[in-house]
Amino acid sequence: MGTSVMKALALAAFAVLPLAAAAQEWPRQKPVQVVVGFAPSSSTDIVARLVAQKMGESLGQSVIVENKPGAGGNIAAQQVKRAAPDGYTLFATSVAYAVNPSLYANAGYDALKDFVPVALAASAPNIITVHASSPATNLAELVELARKQPLAYASSGIGTTTHLSMERLKTAAKVDITHVPYQPAQAVGAAVAGQTQISSTSMPPAIPQIKAGKLRPIAVTSAQRSPALPDVPTMNEQGMKNFDDLTWIAFFAPAGTSSDVVNRMNAEINKALQQPEVRDRLVSLGFDVKPSSPAEFSAFVREEVTKWAQAVKDSGAKAE
Repeated sequence: MGTSVMKALALAAFAVLPLAAAAQEWPRQKPVQVVVGFAPSSSTDIVARLVAQKMGESLGQSVIVENKPGAGGNIAAQQVKRAAPDGYTLFATSVAYAVNPSLYANAGYDALKDFVPVALAASAPNIITVHASSPATNLAELVELARKQPLAYASSGIGTTTHLSMERLKTAAKVDITHVPYQPAQAVGAAVAGQTQISSTSMPPAIPQIKAGKLRPIAVTSAQRSPALPDVPTMNEQGMKNFDDLTWIAFFAPAGTSSDVVNRMNAEINKALQQPEVRDRLVSLGFDVKPSSPAEFSAFVREEVTKWAQAVKDSGAKAE
């Protein structure tokens, strides 16, 4: 072997030593920061704090949660995008991560280039509900009602998946139902209070109202029924096609974070999610917990970015 080749190999080996050392040292050097793209007590915040607590206990290192709400998670995304790719800054966000680059004129990040997908933490279908007194008891009856009289639906805001799922339904069923955007915490109450005939929301806020008998569930938007409400049929079961719209919560790291560190973070997050008290809490909120590898989650993110870009285009939605 020539001298020049040996030198090149030696340099290459030397170059990877810092990466290997960083992976071995993580997270001993300093506390890990989890930047949450939404406000305290939001679903994303709840999941992030449950995971952070268990990660901290397992690692013997502080895992600090910082809320950085604004612009549908974009403010936090821009902050984490600029962070050092050393494993000490994580981004906890929702499905908005995949929607925003198409929804905003400038979200401030590229969903496929600026971050490394670390772990999918939890997911839940969106759910369509009506007031308990509504004559509609299933999707066909709701569509028929919309053809006979003006109806309005509340969503968790323009460009959210709760909005885009209903717009997809309207296109498929060829009906016109007026959209009324609300703040996420208030959207489920719109149908309860009679402000709109329909609410399209994520599962967690809807479940208590359904169990209290104030709302009637019409359909979930996932491909399979939700374990939280197993008697509620899917959109696909009721004549729609290719519906698998989820509200999901996940963790990302800045681009350039080494695969060794990403794999360690993924293992710790999945370990936290499997703790009985964490799993039980998430299930009680209507979430499904399915551990995934970084590669599996990366493939999922690519599919989601493509799907929601098309949904945003078809709906004409634009962030205000």
